[in-house]
Formats: sequence, structure tokens, C-alpha cells
Amino acid sequence: MSSASWRASSSASVASWRAAAVAGTPVRSAKARLTASAVARSANHFHYVRLSADNRILFGGYDVVHQYRGRVRAERDQRPETFATLALHFFRTFPQLEGLRFTHAWGGAIDTCTRFSAFFDLSHDGRVAYAAGYTGLGVGATRFGAEVMLDLLAGARTERTALEMVRRKPLPFPPEPARSIGIGITQWALTRADANAGHRNLWLRTLDRFGLGFDS
Repeated sequence: MSSASWRASSSASVASWRAAAVAGTPVRSAKARLTASAVARSANHFHYVRLSADNRILFGGYDVVHQYRGRVRAERDQRPETFATLALHFFRTFPQLEGLRFTHAWGGAIDTCTRFSAFFDLSHDGRVAYAAGYTGLGVGATRFGAEVMLDLLAGARTERTALEMVRRKPLPFPPEPARSIGIGITQWALTRADANAGHRNLWLRTLDRFGLGFDS
């Protein structure tokens, strides 16, 4: 398989997004002290909160932006609209910290596939292994992913390579513009579900039935 054909094949399996997080000055108020080092909101458009060693609150998630045709460019990492949205949601979550100054903001690319979990494969006549589709949740799973890739390169049959998530690949995304249209409809439906006590409309229930989408 040539490099060009490998890129075309892998790009059909993943869609790229921009995710972001912000952090402010250290929090000294006991009223805002977190009792856990990390917290996540269990919604479709979720937030995550992490407390740093010097008591800064890192606040991220929610406003992920799909990149048309999967274009990943460094200049798109910093999106002021996303940082403003996160700041607004931060103060809704922690109203007692109104006036806190944000000192850090990050943005970067993540990828997802149609089943919302990582997948694995070989390319270049079995000489290269790769993992993709972590959806920004790869930090804790990278060791497992590395072990899977080593198994695949060695041609070993192990408990890891026997897993369905390793044996089966996700359905590819359709080509543009159908890809962006479908993702846009899904994001709209997820926003409605969050505003309606989690009730999933026909579009989301259909995706669920086929094991597709952001919650499959």
C-alpha cells in the first residue's frame, strides 16, 4: 500500500475536530475547593474539570468543532469563540469565582471514528501498525494501544488481538459534504437531547441501533 493510498484509507475512517481547555489563576477560596482531583459532566456535550497541583482549575470540553474535509492546521488550534464559551460555562459552574482571570488556553486536534472508540490496523505490507479514533481519550489507553500494535506487527494471537474492537474496523465516514452534514445533524440532535433530559430523537436512536455516533 502506498503512503497516499494509506492516508486516503485512514482519513475515511476518522473525522478531525478541535477541542480546547482553559485555566485561570490559582483558587484560594475555600468555597470553591474541589473535593476530587478530576470531574466530568455526563452529558453528550460534556465538560471536564481537573485540579492542578497549585490549585488551578482546568476546564475544557463541550465546544468541539468539526474540521471540514479533515484539515488539520496549527493556526486553527486557537479559536477565541471556543475559549469565550468555556469561560462563560466556567462561571456558570463556579459562580463564586466570578472575576477570576484566565491565564492559560489550549486547543488542538482530536480524531474520532463512527463507533467512538479506537481501532487498529496494519499498513505497508504489515510493516507499519497504527491506532486511531481515540476521540481525545487516548492518554489512559495508549499503553494498551501500543501493546495491540506490537502484537499485530508480530503476528501474535493474543487476548488483545482477539477483542472485537481490534478484529473489526468501524464503518468509514461518507465523503464530503455528506460527512459534515451528517455530523452537523448529529451535533444538533445531541444538543437537543441535553436540553431535553437526555431524550434521544429518531436520528440518534437510529445511530444507536447501528452502533454509530458519539454515544455508541
